[in-house]
Amino acid sequence: MIHINFTLSYFEIYLISINIISFTLYAYDKIQALKNIQRVSENKLLFSAFIGGTIGSIISMLIFIHKIKKPLFVIKFSIVAIVQALSIYFYMSKGIHLI
Repeated sequence: MIHINFTLSYFEIYLISINIISFTLYAYDKIQALKNIQRVSENKLLFSAFIGGTIGSIISMLIFIHKIKKPLFVIKFSIVAIVQALSIYFYMSKGIHLI
């Protein structure tokens, strides 16, 4: 029998969880848009990306073709992604490892 030792840190569990939540939030907003009923605010969508759900947000945006035709939203989302990338870069350059 093969035994594989597989563990995740709390940070990794957090990132997986927030990306699943973010993906679901964007998908839910797309469904709401199609039904033309109350939507998830753009601030909530951007916040979910900002707190770590960028990958889930991007995947959901591409799969559901959601929010990618709104230039202002794409600019705001890009700023969030750039801030995250720069933060990770500066943390890593200081020798601090996130994972």
